[in-house]
Amino acid sequence: MPTSLLSGRSRLPFFLLVIMDVAIAFACAELAEWVRFGNYDTHYINLITMQALLVVVFSFLCDVYAPWRGRQVSERFTKVAAAWSLSFIALITFLVMTKTTEEYSRMWLSTWVGLAIPMVLTIRFVLYRILMQFRSRGRNTRRVLVIGEGRNFEAMKEYFSKDNSYGYRLQHIIKHQNNEQALGELEAYLGQGHIFDECWLCVPFTRNAILQPVMFALRHSTANIRYMPGMQDLPLLNHSITRIGEFYSLDISCSPMDSINAIIKRMSDIVIGSLILLLISPVMVGVAIAVKLSSPGPVFFKQFRHGASGQQVKVYKFRSMKVHQEGEGQVTQATKGDPRVTRVGAFIRRTSLDELPQFINVLQGRMSIVGPRPHALAHNEYYKDLVESYMKRHKVKPGITGLAQVRGFRGETDTLDKMQQRVECDLEYLNNWSLWLDIKIIIGTVFKGFMNPNAY
Repeated sequence: MPTSLLSGRSRLPFFLLVIMDVAIAFACAELAEWVRFGNYDTHYINLITMQALLVVVFSFLCDVYAPWRGRQVSERFTKVAAAWSLSFIALITFLVMTKTTEEYSRMWLSTWVGLAIPMVLTIRFVLYRILMQFRSRGRNTRRVLVIGEGRNFEAMKEYFSKDNSYGYRLQHIIKHQNNEQALGELEAYLGQGHIFDECWLCVPFTRNAILQPVMFALRHSTANIRYMPGMQDLPLLNHSITRIGEFYSLDISCSPMDSINAIIKRMSDIVIGSLILLLISPVMVGVAIAVKLSSPGPVFFKQFRHGASGQQVKVYKFRSMKVHQEGEGQVTQATKGDPRVTRVGAFIRRTSLDELPQFINVLQGRMSIVGPRPHALAHNEYYKDLVESYMKRHKVKPGITGLAQVRGFRGETDTLDKMQQRVECDLEYLNNWSLWLDIKIIIGTVFKGFMNPNAY
């Protein structure tokens, strides 16, 4: 995950915000002790540690660590103040419930609260202003393709043309006059190979017929697609929208790995992946020796696949075939009785042992333990025009295992229907992702996902 403030896709690193909150909690507690007792001796280290942990927990619950991009400063600071207030309320409740309030100085505690909340708001305001300065100079911005018409479109265009502090730059604007004209301009723009991060559709509800053809035209793109029909005056109930500046967007095709979800998934990959890699290392050594002795050639088979956002990543597997050459851009799947597959290769493919080196890819950040299986680049080029929403599976990192695999859709995809079923599973996973779903898929893989009857 990129973390530089100068990167076009980055944000202030999550772990630095956590460290900052913990440091503020301790610093303000120490300062309150000096005010109360005239020295910096830590009298209440246990209580301070508890509050520091509580503020991190409530910051998660209040969505404090979500990206600031597109959010109004009042919204962000309200959540910060709520998280810190709740942490102190929870701390005081604990003292009351355990009947230990008399063990701590009330003046110290009130001074601590009075110092901490203004301090954290002030520091965050300074960080916010620094970030706004970076964005106003064109740093840390996302490139946006805009298609639209009407009052909301004109207001949005004027707003973001003058102020880039929210982190979005209007890279190209297509004014919708009719569907044929707009789609023609869009196809021409895409044909020129331009790269953008988001596509905003700013058309009235009466023009929503443009949505489906635009999404079809962008089916090969991993850019976020947002619908901005002008919803400020509508009463919204149980809605799923994103507010960007002063405008609402209906997110119709966005990655589930935004905000805290990406952090949770990465942390789980590191913890679980490290543990699994430690446990399977003896097995990997044995497989490596068997592969080396089975036929001349390298132990590992390395191949480029599409990763998150469609970027190419190098994926490792144990070599299961004899070394051979194929035509450029051609990848021939193994078939039953394939003479290229070695005797050892057939066994490790059938038991999925050939996939074990991909845990190295997980620790490198190229893959996740759970996610859509990475297909060869040639297969992606072939299927992206045949299977609708095929490229949407690349909105997240590819996985060693996935929902499709535990449901039995693995091995050779010799028919279009098999690939369609696999993609449907991948999209279901994206729409319903949670850490618990990842855990269930890992458990399912342990019990029924290793053996691959379709492997040759």
